[in-house]
Amino acid sequence: MVDHPKRWDSAYEWKATLLLALGFGLVALDRWIIAPLIPVMSAELHLNYQDAGNAIGVIAISWGVFAIIFGRVSDSLGRKKILVPAVILFSILCGLTGMSTGIMMLLALRVLMGTTEGAYTPVAVATVAEASSARRRGLNQGFMMSTFPLFGLGFGPIIATQLLAVVPSWRWVFAVVAIPGLIVAFLIWRIIREPAHLAAAPGAPPQAPPEALKVEPPKVKWSEALKAHNVIVATLAMLTCMVGVFTLSGLMSSYLTDGLHMNLQQVGLVMSALGFGGFFGEFMLCGASDYIGRRWSAVLAFVLAAGALYLFSRTGPEPWTLFALLFVCTFFCFGLLALLSGPVATEAVPPMLTASAIGLVSGVAEIFGGGLGPVMGGTLAQRYGIASMLTLALGALVVGAVISLFLKETAPRLTGAAQEETAGA
Repeated sequence: MVDHPKRWDSAYEWKATLLLALGFGLVALDRWIIAPLIPVMSAELHLNYQDAGNAIGVIAISWGVFAIIFGRVSDSLGRKKILVPAVILFSILCGLTGMSTGIMMLLALRVLMGTTEGAYTPVAVATVAEASSARRRGLNQGFMMSTFPLFGLGFGPIIATQLLAVVPSWRWVFAVVAIPGLIVAFLIWRIIREPAHLAAAPGAPPQAPPEALKVEPPKVKWSEALKAHNVIVATLAMLTCMVGVFTLSGLMSSYLTDGLHMNLQQVGLVMSALGFGGFFGEFMLCGASDYIGRRWSAVLAFVLAAGALYLFSRTGPEPWTLFALLFVCTFFCFGLLALLSGPVATEAVPPMLTASAIGLVSGVAEIFGGGLGPVMGGTLAQRYGIASMLTLALGALVVGAVISLFLKETAPRLTGAAQEETAGA
C-alpha cells in the first residue's frame, strides 16, 4: 500500500494529542501537588512520616486496579464516556483534598482519586494511538505521557510553593489546581472522537473515512490481551522500571539530605532533574523507537539508565554532576514507561483491545512497581541505610534490561506496516 496523506486527518491528530497530553499533565499535577505541601499539611493534620508516605503512595494501588478495569470497559463502551467523567471527578477530588480533617479522610480521597486517574490513563493513551498516523504513533504517545513528569515533578513544586505565597492556606492550593481539569473535560467532550470499531456500530455517526467502515471488525475476547507475548513482557519490564524510578522519586530527597548532607537549595536543583529529564525522555525515546524499533530502544534505555544511576551512586555532593546523571537516568526511565505502556502495548493486540492492553501493562506495573517499590526502598533504607535504596533501583533496572530482550519488534517502519492508517483501522 502507499501513503495517502491527504486522507489523514492531521488536524484532529494534533488536537487530540495536545488535549489529552494536557489532561495527563493535570493528572500528574493533582497526584503530586501534595508532595511539596506535606510539611505545612503535617503541622495542621498531625501527620507523621509514615502518614505522609502512605498519602503519597496509596494512590498507586487504586490507580493500577482501575487502569486495568476501565481500559477494558472503554474498548466496549467508548472513550469519551470514560475520559470526561474521569477528568471531572479527579479534579473535584483534588479540590476536596483541601477539606481534609485528618489522615483517614486524606487517604480515602487519595484512593478515590487513584480510581479516576487510573481510568483516564489507558483510555487517553489508546485514544492518542487511534488519532495518530502509524508513522507518528510512538512520538505522539510519548509526547502525551511526557507531561506527567513535567507537570507533576517539574512544575508541581513550583506551582505549590508559589500559590502558598498568595492564597490563605494550603487548602486553597488544591482548590486552585482543580479548576483547569473542568475546562479540559469540556474540551474532551467537544473534540475527541470514538474509535472506528465503535463508530461503525449501528446508529453511530461515522467519524472515520468511509474506507475504514467497510469491513466489520472481528470479535476479539479480552483474554487475548492477557495472552499477548509483548503484553506479558512489557508488563514485567515496566514493573521493574517503576520500582526503579518511583523509588528514586520518593526517597531521593532523603538520600540527598541525609546521605550526602546537601542543603535544601541543592536538593531542589538535583531533584528537578526528575521532572525535566522525564519530560524529554518520554517523547524522545518513543519518537526514536519509531525509527530504531521498540525492542532495542527498550534494551538500550534500561542499560543507559542503569549506567547513569551507577555513576550517580558513586558521586559525592556535587549538585550539577548529580543533576546531570539523574537527568540521564530519569530521561530513559520515564521514556521506558511511555514506550512500554504506549506503542509496545498498543501494537501487541488488535485495535479493539488497545486500551485493555495499555491498562494491563500500566495497571499491573503501577500496583506492584509504583505501589510496592517505594515501600521496599523505604524498608531497606530504614534497615541498611538510605543509600541502599539506590541499590534496589539499580538492580531493578538491570533486571528490566534482561526482560526487554524478549520483546518482539512491532514498530511499523521496521515491520513494513507503516502505511497511513485510519484511526482504529
